Formats: sequence, structure tokens, C-alpha cells
Amino acid sequence: MTMFGQHLISNEGPMLGKSRRMICSLLTQTPLPLADYRSSPSIYKSKPSIYLPRLSSGFLGPISSPAIRAFCSNSGEVGGMALSLQNLGSISYLAQREAAEIDEILMGPLGFSVDQLMELAGLSVAASIAEVYKPSEYNRVLAICGPGNNGGDGLVAARHLYHFGYKPFVCYPKRTPKPLYSGLVTQLESLSVPFLSADELPVDLSKDFDILVDAMFGFSFHGAPRPPFDNLIQKLVHLPNCGQMQQKSPVIVSVDIPSGWHVEEGDVGGEGIKPDMLVSLTAPKLCAKKFSGPHHFLGGRFVPPTIAEKYKLHLPQYPGMSMCVRIGKPPQIDISSLRENYISPEFLEEQVEADPMDQFRKWFDDAVAAGLKEPNAMALSTTGKDGKPSLRMVLLKGVDKDGFVWYTNYESQKARELSENPHASLLFYWDGLNRQVRVEGFVQKVSDQESEQYFHSRPRGSQIGAIVSKQSTIVPGRHVLHQQYKELEEKYSDGSLIPKPKHWGGYRLQPERFEFWQGQQSRLHDRLEYSPQEINGKRFWRIVRLAP
Repeated sequence: MTMFGQHLISNEGPMLGKSRRMICSLLTQTPLPLADYRSSPSIYKSKPSIYLPRLSSGFLGPISSPAIRAFCSNSGEVGGMALSLQNLGSISYLAQREAAEIDEILMGPLGFSVDQLMELAGLSVAASIAEVYKPSEYNRVLAICGPGNNGGDGLVAARHLYHFGYKPFVCYPKRTPKPLYSGLVTQLESLSVPFLSADELPVDLSKDFDILVDAMFGFSFHGAPRPPFDNLIQKLVHLPNCGQMQQKSPVIVSVDIPSGWHVEEGDVGGEGIKPDMLVSLTAPKLCAKKFSGPHHFLGGRFVPPTIAEKYKLHLPQYPGMSMCVRIGKPPQIDISSLRENYISPEFLEEQVEADPMDQFRKWFDDAVAAGLKEPNAMALSTTGKDGKPSLRMVLLKGVDKDGFVWYTNYESQKARELSENPHASLLFYWDGLNRQVRVEGFVQKVSDQESEQYFHSRPRGSQIGAIVSKQSTIVPGRHVLHQQYKELEEKYSDGSLIPKPKHWGGYRLQPERFEFWQGQQSRLHDRLEYSPQEINGKRFWRIVRLAP
């Protein structure tokens, strides 16, 4: 964040007006709806099964690492990565003068304050970092902060990273004696975040840190950096030559402008900082065209139409409640190198429930409490008489002592396969908790009464959709479905009862085997299997541990 209102040191540019570039704002973003479970009945009761509450498609803030991702880009899309604007040519890049003018408008007619913008800027930077670098692998963060508002952004980012589960350190050698900055320091000190002087930093930063946040100078910087920032920049420049024996080198994240770069011409001499991530704020500056690192993010959701039109700004859309959005394509990666080193509590035999249905309910409740998206989503695997398996995702809509219930078209592929082979398997995967549950068993249709009851509990649109869709059959085009839907919608517009199609209803899988999986470090996962046993006419579940 660049302070234009005062010349703080000779390395920071002179006063360019009472301005301030703005970044990630929630003020113009309509919050997404949260699923409301308060009025939902218990889903665990004896027959007839009680249906699971229909969950909102809006944002649910998960705990642990999903909570971090929720700030970044969790918009309900699979994978959770921030949306990217693939055509870089359509992105607007600002010259220094334009950036300063936009700041003047923000800090003038639009009424934004420095502390407000700095808070949003720091949160945007922290969110971008969390989008790519998980705290389980990149935990130790050093924020190197300059004396201006760019340094203030770094201080705020360090605070948010602390709450995201990282372990931040701060190097803030030239402190600004103003209440805003003193308050940021106090906030970090209250969290016991260590402050290190430039002299206390190790020669080889790769030995002690996983992420290096370059928050020294913003886009008003010009001239040659003075001590100690000249030396700090050189530490980052020569970082690739340090710690060559380390398996993983620390990454550099630059805030808005890589410190020492020309705001428009970039790394003129080719000997400057080469960050792995650049977090542009408001809009990318011209120097960002010279950025060649793998991760370029934009922070800032504030631009009103008047500014966008005046400066002809073309900026990507922010997904959901995201505080950042990726610019350009994600870097090409070696798929074989993708891996997660799970960190989870131990899952021990003496801690589990004797009845696997009780254990499932316990884990399902955890998934709901964690705010995971569609915790009732499950993969359903079926096999017909030809022996060829097929797989698809469906939604669990009821669970009771007799098994797991879902609803579908009785003329679909899965229905045909179940009529030929009434055995199937289910898989629940809860990424945010490092858990999955496999269930195998015999499948049969639920009663017509049960199907009828659930059908009429659905929204009327879903009821009409079930009639329109001849599932798994070929249709000429989407327009045909829309036309049929429109006709039925008009037919039942008087609110009359929509009849359940005869070809639509539910199935119940009666469990014959369970496996509960908990991800652990070094692939030493916990796997506990439940299988039915009978001794002296009494049925019980045998629990064994399987090798990961």
C-alpha cells in the first residue's frame, strides 16, 4: 500500500495527492446465503427414514484449511481454486499516473480511509497466499515491511496469516511513528508474532522460512533503495543461490510491485527480485506484464462503474466471496508430484462406535458442522449383468437403521443395472476432514409411500424436472427440456398437486460392509473395517484395521 499523502523516506515518491489505491473490498459484494439448519429435523430416526435437509448452494465456511480457502475462492465450484482470466490481453494494466488518479478518487469522493483500505489490502494478500501455499507445507512466513503503506499491507497480511494457521515473523526496520502503524504492531505483538531486525535475519533465509512476503515498496517508489532495504532486496534476489541442499526453497510473494522494480518498465536490469507470486492490487500495474512467476493474483473488488468506464478497466470477476482472483492460466504441473501430507487426529479402534451406523452419523455430523459443501454427496457404483461397473455422484436423502436412501429415475442406467445386480457400493469423501467412508450392500426400492412423501417435499421446480427428464436417454438439445418444463410449469401454475411419475422413486442400500478412512502423514492412513459376524445366533460387527 503506497502512502501518497506524505513523503516518508527518500525512497518513497513525493506527494502525489491525497490518494490511496484500493484493493479487496467486500462493501460492494452481496453476501452469499448460508444454509440454515435450525429448522431441519433430525435425520437419524427409525423407519420411515427422515430425509436429509436440503442444503443451500451458497457459501458455507469450512474449518481448518477449508476455512482459509473460503476467503480465497470457494465459490461452489469443484476444486476451490480462484477463477482465472485466461486471456491476458483483455486485462487492464495501469500506468503510475493512472494508479495515482484512481487513488485520489477513492480517497476523495468515494470516502475510503487509509486504515480501511490497508485492512482490505492485507487480507487480500493473505488470501492469495493461502490459495496456493497451504500452511501444512509452507508454515513459516517472513513479512519484510517497508515504512509506507505497502509495509502496512504486509503487517495486516501477517496478522491474517496468523489466524489462517501460519507462523508469521515480521521484519519492520523503519517503523512509521503514526497511530495506524503503531496499532498494527501492537496487534501483532498481542499475538506473540516475533519482530526481527534486519541484523537478526539469517544470511540464508531458506533455512528458517517457507514464504517471504516482499512488502517493502509500492508503486510510488523510485530511485535506489537505501539501507537496510538495499541489503534485504539482495537477500531475496540471491535466494536461489542459498540453501541448495534444501528439498524445498522458500517462495517469494511480492505485494503489488516487486520491490526495486520500475512501476512501468519492470525489472529493467534483469537483476531484481523474481517473485513466485505477485499480488496486484486494484488493477495490475504495467510492470506486471514482465512478471514471469507461476502465480499472479488480483486483489480488489471495489471498482465502481464510473472508474471502470473512465479508465476503460477490464478486470476479472471475483468468484463467490473471494478476496482474490487468479490472472492467467495456472502453471503447468507434474501430476505425479501432486500429493497431500494429511495431518489428522489418530483414528483408533478403542475410540470408535461399536455400530458402524453410529460411527457414520458421528462423522456425518462432523462434516455438517465443518460447513463442508454437500456433505451428503456420495459416489454410487453399480454393475449390470455384463460385469462393467459404472459410477456417478448422487445425494444421500435419508439414513436410518436399515440403510442409506437416495432417489432417482427407475428407467436410468443405474436403475437398470440394479435390477440386474442388486448390489452396490457408496463412497462419501469429506476433503476438509481428510475422511472417507465406503459402504457396500444389497439394494432394494423403498416403498411407494416413502417415495411419494419425499417427492412432494421437493421444490415444485424439482418435481417438474423429474417428470421432464427421461434420464439417460438422448435428447435433441437443451431447448427441448426447457420447452417441456415450461409447458408443465404452466399446467401446474394453479398450485395443484404435481403427480409423482411412476418411473421415479427411491432406493435403500442395506449395509453389509463399512470402511472408515482417516488420512494420516506419510501415507500411514487409518482404515477400520466393519463386517457382520454371527456367534450363537447373535449378530455383531467385527472391527479390524486394514493396512493403508
